[in-house]
Amino acid sequence: MSHWRRDLRAVHDRDPAARSSLEIALLYPGVHAIWAHRVAHALWRHGHCFLGRTLSQLSRAITGVEIHPGATIGAGLFIDHGMGVVIGETAEIGDDVTIYHGVTLGGTTLEKGRKRHPTIGDRVTIGAGAKVLGAIDVGHDSRIGANAVVVRSVPPNAVVVGVPGQVVARSRVVPDAPEPDLEDTVLPDLVGASLQSLRDRVDLLEISVIGEASTVAIRPSADGVWSGDDFSI
Repeated sequence: MSHWRRDLRAVHDRDPAARSSLEIALLYPGVHAIWAHRVAHALWRHGHCFLGRTLSQLSRAITGVEIHPGATIGAGLFIDHGMGVVIGETAEIGDDVTIYHGVTLGGTTLEKGRKRHPTIGDRVTIGAGAKVLGAIDVGHDSRIGANAVVVRSVPPNAVVVGVPGQVVARSRVVPDAPEPDLEDTVLPDLVGASLQSLRDRVDLLEISVIGEASTVAIRPSADGVWSGDDFSI
């Protein structure tokens, strides 16, 4: 029962809209899906695979969250909103993980009897619509950006963005962070950084060849809004 209480506590701590334990227990489909899975997983481990799969499918129909009864889930998982979440048979999820709607922890092989789905470390946050595919590891305290497609392992304390997912090492790491990193809107712009690096190199080349850099520039304003005659929209 300690896992069940931690599931409630996770919602209290990570959802500012949650007002009471009764509201969470009765009205949060993500919690219902996790609790149903804990029963289905116990049935699965004790050889009652058909009953476990039946319960998981009933839970899917009610909550919109599909968790295979063979998946292993730690304490304090928070599935926010829940609709469209899919967690495969050999997936393993650590403690205090946060998953938003539309996330898939999927497999990339048809071979039976082997691990096909990802292993998620403690305090990982997986943004809405993200896909984590294959028997890969996502390290503790990492954050997967919304709609990222992750197909290779992620080290601890990293941020992943883009398709396919690009792993970005944090410049400032808080060791043994007590809580998940929920700042899913703070993501690096890898394309923008690459383009800026190219612009800087072009400026240096122009200075070396013609003595000055071009005055024609297309770049965002200080508030991040792009404008210019080159955009026919």
